Amino acid sequence: MSTPSVTLTRYYEHVDAGEIETAMTLVAPDVTFAIVLPGHAVRGTDRSGLVDYLSRRGEVVRRHVPLRTAVAGDLEFVYGAVVEDDTTATGNFLAAVRINEDGLIAAYEVAFDPDHALIPAH
Repeated sequence: MSTPSVTLTRYYEHVDAGEIETAMTLVAPDVTFAIVLPGHAVRGTDRSGLVDYLSRRGEVVRRHVPLRTAVAGDLEFVYGAVVEDDTTATGNFLAAVRINEDGLIAAYEVAFDPDHALIPAH
């Protein structure tokens, strides 16, 4: 059975609700990140870079739906589906974060793929 990924799932809940400032309270100022998307990756070394990326997406009706979560020491993992407009699954993501001693996301990596799924759709 999977263990809840508390910080990362809370981060996604806030991002999906458009609460970027609240989501950033879970992120260390010097966070390093890699967001791997089809055809390119977005990388950064601070919270403002992550805010810039999220802000450039514009108005998005998108939810990250966790299907599996796990925690191993200071690492949290989430595998899930990305659902747009509450109806269309556009692909799947696999994300991991490292939580620092202050309980904040210190490193974040996520890969999104519109075609491949680890868990078959039902």
